[in-house]
Amino acid sequence: MTSRNSFKMLAIFLFAIAFAMTSCKNENADKAEETAQLSIDFEKYELENGLDVVLHQDKSDPIVSLAIQYGVGSNREKTGRTGFAHLFEHMLFQESENVGQDQFFKKIQDAGGTLNGGTWKDGTIYYEVVPKNAMEMIMWLESDRMGYLINTVTESAFYNQQEVVQNEKRQRVDNNPYGHTNWVLDKNLYPEGHPYNWQVIGELVDLQNATVEDVREFYDRFYGPNNATLVLAGDFEKEEAKQMIEKYFGEIKRRQEVEPLKPQPVTLETTKRFYHEDNFATAPQLNMVWPTPEQYTEDAYALDFLAEILSQGKKAPLYKVLVKQKDLTSQTNAYNNAQELAGEFHIRITANNGVDLKKVEEGIFEAFQLFEKEGVTDRDIERIKAGLETQFYNGISSVLGKSFQLAQYNVFAGDPGFIEQDIENIKKVTKEDVMRVYNTYIKDKPYVMTSFVPKGQLDLIAANSEKAAVVEEEIKENVTKTVTDSNEEIAKTPSKIDRSVEPTQGEAPKLTIPDTWTAELSNGMDVYGIEQNEIPTVNFSLVIEGGHLMDSKDKNGVANLMTDIMMEGTANKTPEQLEEEIELLGASINMYTTNESIVIRGNTLTRNFDKTMKLIEEILLEPRWDEEEFGRIKTKTINEIKRADANPNVVANRVYDKLLYGEDHIFSYPISGTEEAVQAITINDLKEFYTKNFSPSISTFHVVGKIDKEEALKSLNGLEERWKAKEVTIPEYPIANTRDKASLYFVDIPNAKQSVINIGYIALPRTDKDFYPAEVMNYKLGGSFSGNVNLILREEKGYTYGARTGFSGSKIPGTFTASSSVRTNTTGESVKIFKDEIAKYKDGISEEDLEFTKNALIKSNARRFETQFSLLGMLQEMSSYELPPNYIENEEKVIKNMTLEQHKELANKYLDESKMAYLVVGDAATQFAQFKKMGFDEVKLLNKEGEEVKLEDVKM
Repeated sequence: MTSRNSFKMLAIFLFAIAFAMTSCKNENADKAEETAQLSIDFEKYELENGLDVVLHQDKSDPIVSLAIQYGVGSNREKTGRTGFAHLFEHMLFQESENVGQDQFFKKIQDAGGTLNGGTWKDGTIYYEVVPKNAMEMIMWLESDRMGYLINTVTESAFYNQQEVVQNEKRQRVDNNPYGHTNWVLDKNLYPEGHPYNWQVIGELVDLQNATVEDVREFYDRFYGPNNATLVLAGDFEKEEAKQMIEKYFGEIKRRQEVEPLKPQPVTLETTKRFYHEDNFATAPQLNMVWPTPEQYTEDAYALDFLAEILSQGKKAPLYKVLVKQKDLTSQTNAYNNAQELAGEFHIRITANNGVDLKKVEEGIFEAFQLFEKEGVTDRDIERIKAGLETQFYNGISSVLGKSFQLAQYNVFAGDPGFIEQDIENIKKVTKEDVMRVYNTYIKDKPYVMTSFVPKGQLDLIAANSEKAAVVEEEIKENVTKTVTDSNEEIAKTPSKIDRSVEPTQGEAPKLTIPDTWTAELSNGMDVYGIEQNEIPTVNFSLVIEGGHLMDSKDKNGVANLMTDIMMEGTANKTPEQLEEEIELLGASINMYTTNESIVIRGNTLTRNFDKTMKLIEEILLEPRWDEEEFGRIKTKTINEIKRADANPNVVANRVYDKLLYGEDHIFSYPISGTEEAVQAITINDLKEFYTKNFSPSISTFHVVGKIDKEEALKSLNGLEERWKAKEVTIPEYPIANTRDKASLYFVDIPNAKQSVINIGYIALPRTDKDFYPAEVMNYKLGGSFSGNVNLILREEKGYTYGARTGFSGSKIPGTFTASSSVRTNTTGESVKIFKDEIAKYKDGISEEDLEFTKNALIKSNARRFETQFSLLGMLQEMSSYELPPNYIENEEKVIKNMTLEQHKELANKYLDESKMAYLVVGDAATQFAQFKKMGFDEVKLLNKEGEEVKLEDVKM
C-alpha cells in the first residue's frame, strides 16, 4: 500500500447521498429516500493507554475484521535508515512472546481467516478477517505483537526478513521496467531530509546495514497503543467486544509520545530534467511532476478533478493531442497524489515504441493550451462526480473495506466522522476551482521530469536532461550468512492474564449458501442470479464462450481486438458519446478476452441497471466498427506486446505455455497475438469473427445485487428479443501430458536481478472428478502462505518474496505449476528445493498438516459470500462447469472425508517431478552453466519466443 487513494472510498459517502438526491429528480422519491438513509454507524472511545477504538457492527455475514493502523510510515524514518517502517511490518509477522515462529499466518488460516499488512509513506496497517468465532483469537494475536514482541526480535529472524524485503525490492523495482522512476522523482522533488525524499521500501544499502538495535528503537518510538487506532467491524456484540479489547489491549503500556507531523509542502525554483537507460524497458516513458498541497486542503480536491479532466477518456485534452492527433502514445495518465505532508501532480506517458520524448513533452504543453481554450464545463464536473456513488458502495461492500476507511479518517483527521467534511469538500468543487488550481500549480510552473528509455536509445530522451543517479545492484555469487542466536530463553513481559494460552474459538459458523435462481431465455441464453440487498448496486457479467479458442493461428489476436473495438462506440454513438453515457450513469463496463471466453463485465447502481443494460444491448448488437479507433487499438496492442518482452514474468508465462501445450495448440499462442499477427488483422477479420461466433446459444448472463429475478429478466427483454441464436462450433484441440523427462529450459534476461521460475506440466481439467481433491492435496505443498515451498524459500532461506504451487484447469486440461521469483544468485538452489519438496511431498503429510488443510479450507467458507464480486464469481463457476447450487457443500464433503492415504495417493498420481518442465527466466551469464551439472535429462537455452538458441548467441 503506497498511497492514500486505496483507502479513500469512504470519503465519497455523503457526497454519494447528495448526488443520489440531485440526480434522482426524475426518479421515484422512495428510491432517493432509500439511498439517503444508508449510513455507516460507528462508536469511538479511547483506552487509558491512549489506544483509539472504533467499533462498527455489521451482521450481514458471520465474520469480523480487525484492523490496527499505526501513525508511522516511511515519513518517520531518516536519511541512512530508510525502509524501517516496511521492514518492521515484516518483523511483526514472525513471532511474539506467546506466539511461535511463523504461527501468525498459520493460526489465522487454520481458523479460516486471512491476514496481511501494508506500509506506505504516511502509515502502517495490519488486519485480519476471520469467522466470528475466532474474534478473541485475533485480539490475542494483535495485542501480543503490539505489546509483547520486541524480546523475540533475534538476529536470525531479523536477517531473514532483511533478505525477504530485499527480494521484494528486486521483484517490484529492480526487475521491472521503469521501476526506478519514483526514486528519481522523489529524490529531486523533495529536498534531502524531507520525509518523502526516499522510497517506502528503502535503499538497498540501508536495508543491508540495519541492525536489531535499530529495530528495537523504532518499535519503542512508534508502536505503542498511544500511536494506534483499532477498528473492529463485523458480526459481534458490542459489550462482549469491549471487554475483550480491554482484556487484551488495556494493559499494554504507553510508549514514547509521537507528535503529529506538520504539513511540509515543497516548491521548485526551476525545472529539473533527468534520464535513465532502463534495462527492462522497450518503450520510452516520460514523467512530469509538480508539487501540490497536502491532503484535505481545498485545492487538493480540485486537483483530483483536474487530473481526471486532463487525462481520462476521449474528451481529455491529453488524449486528443497525444493519442488522436499526434499518435505518440496509446494511453494518457494523470493523477494528484495528496498525502499527509505534501502533494504531487503527476503526468505519466508511456510513448509508442521509438517515439522521441521531446515530442511527447511538446504535446503535453499543446494539450494544456487546448485545455485553456476549451475550459471546464458543468457536465465535466457532473460526469466525474457521477461515478463516486457506485465507487463508494463498492468500497464498503466488505467489513475490511469499512475497517480501512474508518481507521484512515481517525489517524489522519482525528475522527472517523471526518467523512462529512471530506464529502463537503468534494461537493464544493466547481469548474472555476479546477481552472484556478491549474493556473496556481501547473501552468508555467517548474516541474521534475524523467525520461526513461530502452538501453541504447538515448536519442529519445527529452532535451536538456542529465543522467539520473540510479544505483543498480551488482549480481554476485550467493554467500550464505550464518547468524547464531543466543540460547537464552526469551524473556516474558509481565501480564495480568496468561497470554501463553490461546483463546478457544468455539463452534465455527455453519455453511450458509445463498439462494440462486436460474432461467433460460427464448434465444437460448442462460441466466444465473443471486439477490443480495446489502448495498443498492448490481454486478453482472455476460460470458460468451469461445474467446481465444476461436482464434486462427495465422491471425491470432482477433478475439482480443474484438473486446477493444466493441467498446469504441456503437452505430448511433461515437466512442466519446458512449463513454460519457456510461460515466453519467455512474456505471463501469469492461470487456475482455480469456482463453475460453469473451466477457462483458459491469457494475452499476440498482436504479440505473435497466439503462445500463440498454447500453450493453447497444454495444453488443450495434457495433460501430470505427476504422480510426481500430488503427489506434492495433497500435496500442502492438506496443503492449513489445513491452511485454521486457517483463520477465510475462516472458516466463508465454514460454511456459508454449512448452507445455505445444505449437499445435492455440494456448501456446498469446491471447494478445504476436506483433506480426496483429499487424495483419483487418477490421473485416473482426466483423467475420463477430458474425460467426457471437450467439446467445453459447452465452450466459450472471447478475448479483439488489435486484430480484423478475426485475433482472425484465431488463434482459431487449437482448432476448433482438439477439438471435445461431449455431457456433468451438474448436477442440487434443491435449495430452506426454512429458517423459525432467527438462531444464533457460531464457536469458541479461542483468536480471531475479530469476522467474515456473515448474510443471499438463495436469487435469476442472471437470475431472479428481480436480478439487487435487487442489485440497496441494494446499500444504504451496497453496497458501503456510505452504512448504514458501516456508522454506521465503521464511527459512529468505530467497524470495513468495513461492506457490497450484492446479489450473477449465473444461480443458490445465497445468500443475510451482512458481516463484528468486534472488538471482540463489536460482540453482531454489530450483533444487522446488524439485526436492515436490518429490518429498509424495511420501505423505502429517495428521496435523491434514487437519490444518481441512480447517483452512472449510472455515474460510464463512468469508466466501460476503461481496457481490465474490458471489458473481460463484455464479460464473456454477454456469461454466454446470455445477449444482450446493456444489460448495460437496466440496466440503471432499475436504472432510480426505484421509492421509487418499492425500498420498493423489500426490503420487498428480505430482511427478521427474517429468516436469523446469523453466527459468533470468541472467544466463551468471546462472545457466550450473544446470548442466544438476542431473536434468536435458538442459536447453531458449529465446523469448521459446525457440532453442545456441550458447554462443548469448553474451556470457
